[in-house]
Amino acid sequence: MSAQVARIPFGRTGHHSSRILFGAAALGGMKQERADALLPLLLEHGVNHIDTAASYGESELRIAPWLRSHRRDFFLATKTGERSGDRARAQLHRSLERLGVDRIDLIQMHNLVEPDEQALALGPGGALEALVEARAQGLVRFIGVTGHGTQVAKAHLHSLSVFPFDSVLLPYNYAMMASPEYAAEFESLVALCAERGVAVQTIKSIARRRWVPDDESRRFSWYEPIRDEAGLRRAVHWVLRRPGFFLNSSSDATLLRSTLAAALETSAPPTDAEMRADRAQLGIEPLFVRGVSDRI
Repeated sequence: MSAQVARIPFGRTGHHSSRILFGAAALGGMKQERADALLPLLLEHGVNHIDTAASYGESELRIAPWLRSHRRDFFLATKTGERSGDRARAQLHRSLERLGVDRIDLIQMHNLVEPDEQALALGPGGALEALVEARAQGLVRFIGVTGHGTQVAKAHLHSLSVFPFDSVLLPYNYAMMASPEYAAEFESLVALCAERGVAVQTIKSIARRRWVPDDESRRFSWYEPIRDEAGLRRAVHWVLRRPGFFLNSSSDATLLRSTLAAALETSAPPTDAEMRADRAQLGIEPLFVRGVSDRI
C-alpha cells in the first residue's frame, strides 16, 4: 500500500478528512474513461474527501460511477450557486440525481461574497433556508460556505455571524497573504473558525498567476499553476504547515500526483526567504488584488 495522506478532524463534523481534498473541478471537462483512471489515485493515497459543485461541468456525473462502488470511502461535498430557496432546492436535488446518491455530506453555498447576494441567500426565502430544510430531511449532513477574491474572509465572517456554518473555503497562498489587509481578515476568520470548530478549506495553493494573453500553453484551469516541482512542493508545504488546514487540489488534474507526493513528504516547511525567492524566480503573482482583480 502507498503512503497515506494524513487525516485530521474536519471541524466539528466528527469526520476525519485527508488534508488533501480532491478538487473535482478537475473532472469537469474530462471523458469518463479519463476520470475512471484518475480516481483510483485517491484511494491509493488515502484521500477520502471529494469536493465538487453543480457548476463544475460534468464533474458530478464523472464521480457518480465511482461512488456506486466507493460511496462509503468518501466524504462527499458539492455546492450550489443559487441564492433563492426554490432554485437552491432544485439544484440540490439535481446534484443528488447526478451524483447517484441519496445524501450529500456537505452542501456549500458557492462563492457567497457579494453583500447583495448574501442578503438574498441568507435571508427569508433564501438558499440557506432550503439547505437547512434539506439537512432536516436527511438529504445533507453539513452546510458550508465558499468564496473567491480579496473580500472573501470578511464575507465569511459575516456569514458566520448569521448562521453556524460547518466549513469555510477560501484562497490561501504566499502571494495572497503578502497583502496585509487580506492577511489580517484571513487570520480573524481563522481565529473564529478555531473557536467554533469550523473546518478551514484552502484553495489556489499552487496558483502561479492569471494567464497572460500570449501564453499558448494547454489550459486545464482558469489560472496558471506552478509547474516547477520544487516550487509546487514548497507551495503545498507552506499551506500544510498550518495545523488544521485542508488543501483543495487544483482543477488541473495533471498536477494531482505531484500535489499528493508533496503532501507525503516530511521535510521542514519552507522558509520565508525560500517563498520570496520562488515568488521572484517563478513569477508568482496573487490571483486577486483588491480593487483590481477580485473576480474570476
